[in-house]
Amino acid sequence: TFLHGELDESILMEQPKWFESKGRMEQVCLLKKSLYGLKQSPRQWYRRFDTFMIEHGFARSSYDCCIYFKYVSNNISIYLLL
Repeated sequence: TFLHGELDESILMEQPKWFESKGRMEQVCLLKKSLYGLKQSPRQWYRRFDTFMIEHGFARSSYDCCIYFKYVSNNISIYLLL
């Protein structure tokens, strides 16, 4: 899931040793998507998930940010625990 996170800021990383080519060893990689192990990955994933849930009519609990709920009708409620 972390591989689909959009980044808000520009993040540059050194080239992996196996990826370097002669004459281009000082170049860096500009990340367009989040990487597993990147500090921003969980935050970006949660932000995207939260936006998706809100767009689909769910509300976030004011007591716990990992609980979403939606009232479908008088007798039906949906709770999602993340």
